[in-house]
Amino acid sequence: MSVARTVDQVLLTAAGVMILVAGALVLIRIGRGPSMLDRAMALDVCAALMIAGIGVRSAFTRDASYFPVMLVVAFLGFTGSVGIARFIAVRDRAPDEPNPEPGAGADAGSGSRAGSGSGSGEGAR
Repeated sequence: MSVARTVDQVLLTAAGVMILVAGALVLIRIGRGPSMLDRAMALDVCAALMIAGIGVRSAFTRDASYFPVMLVVAFLGFTGSVGIARFIAVRDRAPDEPNPEPGAGADAGSGSRAGSGSGSGEGAR
């Protein structure tokens, strides 16, 4: 075994250990996260760590067949993050924001017209 191959294996092993430590810290963040957004970000980081781990495995075994798996995990991580972000955005909408439904403003408008109509009726007396 050459010196370059030994250094390569040592560096890849160190990278794998760092990914495992980061994964343990991400799992702690998922469990302790004070908000839903913290947990969502931790899940996104978990997907990135899975991709990095697969990349280290691919480099360690010198096998390029893992790259399509990495692409699929990246796509699933992205779509999962977008889905979670949309869910959080809808759930955390402030109650004083206008309702996007088209019929929601009709009740408020008819109430103000009835008040102005009664005022004009009183003025006719």
